[in-house]
Amino acid sequence: MKWRLALVLALAVAVAPPARMLGAQGDGAPRGALFIVGGGPQPQALVEEFVRLAGGAGRARVVVFAMASASGQSSGEEKARALRAMGVDAENIWIDRGGADDSAVVRRVRQATGIWFGGGDQSRLTAALAGSATAQAIAERYREGAVVGGTSAGAAVMSAVMITGEERHPGGVRPDTALAFGVLMRDNVVTADGFSLISNAIIDQHFVRRRRHNRLISLVLERAPHLGVGIDESTALVVEAGGGWRVLGESVAVIYDARRAEVTAGGTLGASGVTMHVLPSGSRFEPGTGRAHLAPRR
Repeated sequence: MKWRLALVLALAVAVAPPARMLGAQGDGAPRGALFIVGGGPQPQALVEEFVRLAGGAGRARVVVFAMASASGQSSGEEKARALRAMGVDAENIWIDRGGADDSAVVRRVRQATGIWFGGGDQSRLTAALAGSATAQAIAERYREGAVVGGTSAGAAVMSAVMITGEERHPGGVRPDTALAFGVLMRDNVVTADGFSLISNAIIDQHFVRRRRHNRLISLVLERAPHLGVGIDESTALVVEAGGGWRVLGESVAVIYDARRAEVTAGGTLGASGVTMHVLPSGSRFEPGTGRAHLAPRR
């Protein structure tokens, strides 16, 4: 009997699932948060919330990557200086793609409780970081509990499907017009691979201020995951560790959900059954169920 018991125990050990990795949740969800700002001036309350999520004054360690802008070396340092004035250990790191594999940079990211992407041109940021050891370290820190934030271009890079800002058919049927994204047309919005920190939605920014509805609606209809969120200026979408979304700031986040919609097959996009939510500060959204919860009226 003893040898049978030993055999059963040995088999149980052999087929047992591996122990959880440090920082991993049972469902594999990240323990960190995303703090996605739609650009424009950042109210102090938004900055304070980012610092709180990073551990608070005296504990937060933040690295700033501002390579999206040609002037990012100075604007990144300005951001780091403002964070230091709030009691944060903040450092502006300016690197090109070669420097993104530097072990010292990777080490600094792995020590960070917060990462911040500055604004500018999102393609500059992905050119500097995509596929690098630094990008891998950022993703790891997010899974382990760090907050990853960004504004404008730094917001666009968060999603797997990244809007570049370019279009293939400017003006559509009226090439004489200067209006950007003036049509709802299939295969018009140019995209690239983002950092995939959020994979269940496409992110757009400066949304209401710059009237970017057409390009996000087009992408939501023709591209998976068929869920998009346009974040206006001075406003943040916070993706929490449990996967829920909340809205903070002075304007709104607009959500288009076409996951259950019927979409036409032609070049001109049409659809039925698209759900739209306009969520001001204090509102919440559950991407799994598609349910929105508006902030209580004041």
